[in-house]
Amino acid sequence: MDQRMSLITLGVDDLSRARRFYEEGLGWRVGLAVEDEVVFFLLNGVILSLYSRVDLAKDAGVPDSGGGFTGISLAHNVGSQAEVDSVLSEAERAGGRIVKPASKAEWGGYSGYFADPDGHLWEVAHNPY
Repeated sequence: MDQRMSLITLGVDDLSRARRFYEEGLGWRVGLAVEDEVVFFLLNGVILSLYSRVDLAKDAGVPDSGGGFTGISLAHNVGSQAEVDSVLSEAERAGGRIVKPASKAEWGGYSGYFADPDGHLWEVAHNPY
């Protein structure tokens, strides 16, 4: 298998709300949207899609058991500590929830976490190395 990732799909409870968070709140541009079905954001070589959580579970053939930590986080790296603070504030203003305020990380950088409206975790980090 080739070592690559092409697409990340986030299962969401309310597609319109999720789209507003990423598009209007965070200022991301939609690459393609199929109304009331799926939204694609073209990132740097990877596509982030938003899709119904229930339909995603059905497609994968697994139960939609909901809540709790899923064992995954997404990351957004920036160029400075000030940018970490700025992105976390932007996410909170857009309707995200700060899960872990930014602080010095044990690995030598600076990072914090927010959850989008569906609880998907995003780490915002500055790695000075």
